[in-house]
Amino acid sequence: MNSDKKVWFITGSNKGICAAIASEALAQGYNVVAAARKTEEAEQNLGSHPNLLIVKLDISNNQQVENAVRATMVRFGRIDVLVNNAGYGLLGYFEEMSEDSIRRQLETNVFATMKLTRAILPIMRAQKSGFVVTVSSTSGIRVVAGGSVYSASKFALEGWSKGMNIDMKPFGIRFMLLEPGAFRTDFANENASMQLPDLQVEAYNEARENLANVFRTMNGTQSGDPSKLAKGLIKVVNSEDAPVRLLVSKPAISLIDTYYKNRYAEFEKWQEVSVDSDFEG
Repeated sequence: MNSDKKVWFITGSNKGICAAIASEALAQGYNVVAAARKTEEAEQNLGSHPNLLIVKLDISNNQQVENAVRATMVRFGRIDVLVNNAGYGLLGYFEEMSEDSIRRQLETNVFATMKLTRAILPIMRAQKSGFVVTVSSTSGIRVVAGGSVYSASKFALEGWSKGMNIDMKPFGIRFMLLEPGAFRTDFANENASMQLPDLQVEAYNEARENLANVFRTMNGTQSGDPSKLAKGLIKVVNSEDAPVRLLVSKPAISLIDTYYKNRYAEFEKWQEVSVDSDFEG
Protein backbone atom coordinates (compact mmCIF):
# COMPACT_ATOMS: atom_id res chain seq x y z
CA MET A 1 0.00 0.00 0.00
CA ASN A 2 1.27 3.46 -0.93
CA SER A 3 -0.17 6.06 1.45
CA ASP A 4 2.28 8.88 0.64
CA LYS A 5 0.29 10.21 -2.32
CA LYS A 6 -3.20 11.60 -2.44
CA VAL A 7 -5.78 9.26 -3.92
CA TRP A 8 -8.26 10.46 -6.53
CA PHE A 9 -11.37 8.29 -6.98
CA ILE A 10 -12.92 9.26 -10.32
CA THR A 11 -16.18 7.88 -11.70
CA GLY A 12 -17.01 7.69 -15.39
CA SER A 13 -13.30 7.82 -16.08
CA ASN A 14 -13.29 5.58 -19.14
CA LYS A 15 -13.78 8.55 -21.48
CA GLY A 16 -14.36 12.27 -21.84
CA ILE A 17 -13.71 14.80 -19.11
CA CYS A 18 -12.95 12.30 -16.38
CA ALA A 19 -10.56 10.24 -18.49
CA ALA A 20 -8.68 13.52 -18.95
CA ILE A 21 -8.79 14.20 -15.19
CA ALA A 22 -7.51 10.69 -14.45
CA SER A 23 -4.67 11.08 -16.97
CA GLU A 24 -3.64 14.46 -15.58
CA ALA A 25 -3.78 13.25 -11.97
CA LEU A 26 -1.51 10.34 -12.89
CA ALA A 27 0.85 12.70 -14.72
CA GLN A 28 1.07 14.85 -11.59
CA GLY A 29 1.99 11.85 -9.45
CA TYR A 30 -1.26 11.07 -7.69
CA ASN A 31 -2.74 7.64 -7.09
CA VAL A 32 -5.86 7.25 -9.20
CA VAL A 33 -8.85 4.95 -9.00
CA ALA A 34 -10.53 4.97 -12.40
CA ALA A 35 -14.06 3.72 -11.85
CA ALA A 36 -16.12 2.88 -14.90
CA ARG A 37 -18.88 0.62 -16.13
CA LYS A 38 -16.76 -0.17 -19.19
CA THR A 39 -13.39 -1.02 -17.70
CA GLU A 40 -12.01 -2.10 -21.07
CA GLU A 41 -12.44 1.48 -22.33
CA ALA A 42 -10.65 2.81 -19.26
CA GLU A 43 -7.79 0.38 -19.85
CA GLN A 44 -7.58 1.43 -23.49
CA ASN A 45 -7.67 5.18 -22.78
CA LEU A 46 -5.55 5.25 -19.62
CA GLY A 47 -3.14 2.37 -20.26
CA SER A 48 -1.24 0.79 -17.40
CA HIS A 49 0.42 2.76 -14.62
CA PRO A 50 1.81 1.76 -11.21
CA ASN A 51 -0.38 4.40 -9.53
CA LEU A 52 -3.56 3.37 -11.35
CA LEU A 53 -6.34 1.07 -10.16
CA ILE A 54 -9.21 0.45 -12.57
CA VAL A 55 -12.42 -0.78 -10.94
CA LYS A 56 -15.75 -1.80 -12.43
CA LEU A 57 -18.46 0.49 -11.16
CA ASP A 58 -22.06 1.11 -12.03
CA ILE A 59 -22.84 3.72 -9.36
CA SER A 60 -26.44 2.49 -9.14
CA ASN A 61 -25.27 -1.00 -8.15
CA ASN A 62 -24.89 -1.42 -4.37
CA GLN A 63 -22.52 -4.38 -4.59
CA GLN A 64 -20.25 -2.70 -7.14
CA VAL A 65 -20.10 0.44 -5.01
CA GLU A 66 -19.07 -1.64 -2.00
CA ASN A 67 -16.53 -3.64 -4.01
CA ALA A 68 -14.96 -0.55 -5.60
CA VAL A 69 -14.52 1.27 -2.29
CA ARG A 70 -13.11 -1.86 -0.63
CA ALA A 71 -10.63 -2.44 -3.47
CA THR A 72 -9.49 1.16 -3.19
CA MET A 73 -8.84 0.89 0.53
CA VAL A 74 -6.96 -2.40 0.10
CA ARG A 75 -4.75 -0.89 -2.59
CA PHE A 76 -4.24 2.67 -1.36
CA GLY A 77 -5.62 2.88 2.18
CA ARG A 78 -7.37 6.24 1.74
CA ILE A 79 -9.49 8.41 -0.55
CA ASP A 80 -8.66 12.11 -0.71
CA VAL A 81 -10.60 13.35 -3.72
CA LEU A 82 -13.86 11.96 -5.06
CA VAL A 83 -14.95 13.11 -8.51
CA ASN A 84 -18.63 12.33 -9.07
CA ASN A 85 -18.99 12.32 -12.83
CA ALA A 86 -20.83 9.16 -13.83
CA GLY A 87 -24.21 9.86 -15.37
CA TYR A 88 -25.86 10.74 -18.66
CA GLY A 89 -28.12 13.30 -20.27
CA LEU A 90 -31.76 12.59 -21.09
CA LEU A 91 -32.45 15.39 -23.54
CA GLY A 92 -35.71 16.24 -25.25
CA TYR A 93 -39.21 17.33 -24.38
CA PHE A 94 -40.94 16.31 -21.16
CA GLU A 95 -44.14 15.00 -22.73
CA GLU A 96 -42.11 12.65 -24.91
CA MET A 97 -40.42 11.07 -21.90
CA SER A 98 -42.01 8.16 -20.09
CA GLU A 99 -42.12 8.25 -16.31
CA ASP A 100 -39.71 5.30 -16.22
CA SER A 101 -37.14 7.13 -18.34
CA ILE A 102 -37.36 10.20 -16.09
CA ARG A 103 -36.94 8.06 -12.99
CA ARG A 104 -33.84 6.42 -14.51
CA GLN A 105 -32.35 9.85 -15.20
CA LEU A 106 -32.85 10.98 -11.61
CA GLU A 107 -31.88 7.62 -10.12
CA THR A 108 -28.56 7.64 -11.99
CA ASN A 109 -27.55 11.29 -11.88
CA VAL A 110 -28.81 12.07 -8.38
CA PHE A 111 -29.47 9.09 -6.15
CA ALA A 112 -26.61 6.92 -7.40
CA THR A 113 -24.20 9.84 -6.98
CA MET A 114 -25.42 10.21 -3.41
CA LYS A 115 -25.06 6.46 -2.88
CA LEU A 116 -21.38 6.44 -3.77
CA THR A 117 -20.68 9.59 -1.78
CA ARG A 118 -22.38 8.05 1.27
CA ALA A 119 -20.03 5.06 0.98
CA ILE A 120 -16.91 7.25 0.88
CA LEU A 121 -17.73 9.95 3.44
CA PRO A 122 -16.96 7.76 6.50
CA ILE A 123 -13.43 7.25 5.12
CA MET A 124 -12.95 11.00 4.67
CA ARG A 125 -14.38 11.75 8.12
CA ALA A 126 -11.94 9.29 9.68
CA GLN A 127 -9.11 11.03 7.80
CA LYS A 128 -10.47 14.44 8.86
CA SER A 129 -9.98 15.57 5.28
CA GLY A 130 -11.42 15.13 1.83
CA PHE A 131 -12.60 16.93 -1.27
CA VAL A 132 -15.72 15.96 -3.23
CA VAL A 133 -16.12 17.32 -6.78
CA THR A 134 -19.54 16.78 -8.29
CA VAL A 135 -19.77 17.36 -12.03
CA SER A 136 -22.82 19.49 -12.71
CA SER A 137 -23.22 21.55 -15.86
CA THR A 138 -24.17 25.01 -17.04
CA SER A 139 -27.53 23.24 -17.28
CA GLY A 140 -27.42 23.20 -13.48
CA ILE A 141 -27.57 27.01 -13.63
CA ARG A 142 -29.74 27.82 -16.64
CA VAL A 143 -32.17 25.67 -18.60
CA VAL A 144 -32.23 25.45 -22.39
CA ALA A 145 -34.82 24.02 -24.78
CA GLY A 146 -35.12 20.25 -24.42
CA GLY A 147 -33.22 20.23 -21.12
CA SER A 148 -35.96 20.29 -18.49
CA VAL A 149 -35.42 16.80 -17.04
CA TYR A 150 -31.63 16.80 -17.41
CA SER A 151 -31.51 20.19 -15.69
CA ALA A 152 -33.79 18.86 -12.95
CA SER A 153 -31.11 16.27 -12.15
CA LYS A 154 -28.31 18.85 -12.18
CA PHE A 155 -30.28 21.40 -10.14
CA ALA A 156 -30.77 18.66 -7.53
CA LEU A 157 -27.03 17.99 -7.40
CA GLU A 158 -26.34 21.71 -7.08
CA GLY A 159 -28.55 22.09 -4.02
CA TRP A 160 -27.26 18.90 -2.43
CA SER A 161 -23.59 19.73 -2.99
CA LYS A 162 -23.87 23.27 -1.64
CA GLY A 163 -25.66 21.97 1.42
CA MET A 164 -23.07 19.24 1.92
CA ASN A 165 -20.27 21.79 1.74
CA ILE A 166 -21.82 23.48 4.78
CA ASP A 167 -22.49 20.26 6.70
CA MET A 168 -19.09 18.66 6.06
CA LYS A 169 -16.85 21.62 6.89
CA PRO A 170 -16.54 20.61 10.57
CA PHE A 171 -15.04 17.30 9.37
CA GLY A 172 -12.46 18.94 7.10
CA ILE A 173 -14.33 17.88 3.95
CA ARG A 174 -15.05 20.32 1.12
CA PHE A 175 -17.61 19.97 -1.64
CA MET A 176 -17.38 21.72 -4.98
CA LEU A 177 -19.56 21.82 -8.09
CA LEU A 178 -17.83 21.66 -11.45
CA GLU A 179 -20.02 23.38 -14.04
CA PRO A 180 -18.72 22.67 -17.55
CA GLY A 181 -20.08 24.25 -20.67
CA ALA A 182 -19.73 22.45 -23.99
CA PHE A 183 -16.61 20.26 -24.03
CA ARG A 184 -15.43 18.05 -26.86
CA THR A 185 -16.64 14.73 -25.49
CA ASP A 186 -19.35 12.35 -26.70
CA PHE A 187 -22.01 13.94 -24.49
CA ALA A 188 -23.98 15.10 -27.55
CA ASN A 189 -23.67 11.69 -29.21
CA GLU A 190 -26.99 9.85 -29.02
CA ASN A 191 -25.12 6.54 -29.32
CA ALA A 192 -23.04 7.26 -26.22
CA SER A 193 -23.69 9.59 -23.26
CA MET A 194 -26.86 11.26 -24.51
CA GLN A 195 -30.26 9.60 -24.49
CA LEU A 196 -33.32 10.75 -26.40
CA PRO A 197 -36.97 10.40 -25.31
CA ASP A 198 -38.71 7.06 -25.66
CA LEU A 199 -42.05 8.49 -26.80
CA GLN A 200 -43.19 10.69 -29.67
CA VAL A 201 -45.91 13.33 -29.52
CA GLU A 202 -46.90 14.81 -32.86
CA ALA A 203 -47.02 18.35 -31.51
CA TYR A 204 -43.23 18.21 -30.97
CA ASN A 205 -42.26 16.87 -34.41
CA GLU A 206 -40.69 20.10 -35.66
CA ALA A 207 -39.08 21.02 -32.33
CA ARG A 208 -37.70 17.49 -31.96
CA GLU A 209 -36.01 17.59 -35.37
CA ASN A 210 -34.60 21.05 -34.71
CA LEU A 211 -33.17 19.88 -31.41
CA ALA A 212 -31.64 16.80 -33.04
CA ASN A 213 -29.94 19.06 -35.58
CA VAL A 214 -28.45 21.12 -32.75
CA PHE A 215 -26.94 17.97 -31.25
CA ARG A 216 -25.63 16.73 -34.60
CA THR A 217 -23.96 20.08 -35.27
CA MET A 218 -22.52 20.31 -31.78
CA ASN A 219 -21.10 16.79 -31.56
CA GLY A 220 -17.34 16.86 -32.09
CA THR A 221 -17.14 20.64 -32.55
CA GLN A 222 -17.40 21.81 -28.93
CA SER A 223 -14.81 24.41 -27.96
CA GLY A 224 -13.96 22.99 -24.52
CA ASP A 225 -10.70 21.05 -24.16
CA PRO A 226 -10.99 18.28 -21.51
CA SER A 227 -7.21 18.21 -20.91
CA LYS A 228 -7.18 21.92 -20.03
CA LEU A 229 -10.17 21.43 -17.74
CA ALA A 230 -8.27 18.65 -15.96
CA LYS A 231 -5.22 20.83 -15.33
CA GLY A 232 -7.40 23.65 -14.02
CA LEU A 233 -9.43 21.38 -11.76
CA ILE A 234 -6.38 19.92 -10.04
CA LYS A 235 -5.02 23.43 -9.49
CA VAL A 236 -8.30 24.52 -7.88
CA VAL A 237 -8.66 21.40 -5.71
CA ASN A 238 -5.17 22.06 -4.33
CA SER A 239 -5.91 25.70 -3.54
CA GLU A 240 -6.73 26.97 -0.06
CA ASP A 241 -9.78 28.93 -1.24
CA ALA A 242 -11.50 26.62 -3.69
CA PRO A 243 -14.91 27.93 -4.79
CA VAL A 244 -18.18 26.16 -4.12
CA ARG A 245 -19.01 26.43 -7.82
CA LEU A 246 -16.43 26.39 -10.62
CA LEU A 247 -17.66 27.39 -14.08
CA VAL A 248 -15.43 26.11 -16.88
CA SER A 249 -15.85 27.14 -20.53
CA LYS A 250 -15.00 30.46 -22.14
CA PRO A 251 -18.24 30.71 -24.20
CA ALA A 252 -20.30 29.91 -21.09
CA ILE A 253 -19.03 32.95 -19.21
CA SER A 254 -21.07 35.48 -21.18
CA LEU A 255 -24.13 33.20 -21.21
CA ILE A 256 -24.09 32.76 -17.44
CA ASP A 257 -23.32 36.44 -16.89
CA THR A 258 -26.40 37.35 -18.93
CA TYR A 259 -28.47 34.76 -17.07
CA TYR A 260 -27.55 36.16 -13.64
CA LYS A 261 -28.18 39.76 -14.75
CA ASN A 262 -31.61 38.84 -16.14
CA ARG A 263 -32.46 36.90 -13.01
CA TYR A 264 -31.52 39.80 -10.76
CA ALA A 265 -33.49 42.23 -12.94
CA GLU A 266 -36.54 39.99 -12.56
CA PHE A 267 -35.98 39.85 -8.80
CA GLU A 268 -35.87 43.65 -8.60
CA LYS A 269 -38.88 44.16 -10.88
CA TRP A 270 -41.20 42.13 -8.68
CA GLN A 271 -39.92 43.12 -5.23
CA GLU A 272 -43.11 45.06 -4.50
CA VAL A 273 -45.09 41.84 -4.73
CA SER A 274 -42.38 39.92 -2.89
CA VAL A 275 -42.39 42.21 0.15
CA ASP A 276 -46.17 42.71 0.24
CA SER A 277 -46.80 39.24 1.61
CA ASP A 278 -46.36 39.55 5.38
CA PHE A 279 -48.82 40.34 8.17
CA GLU A 280 -49.11 44.07 8.87
CA GLY A 281 -47.88 45.49 12.12
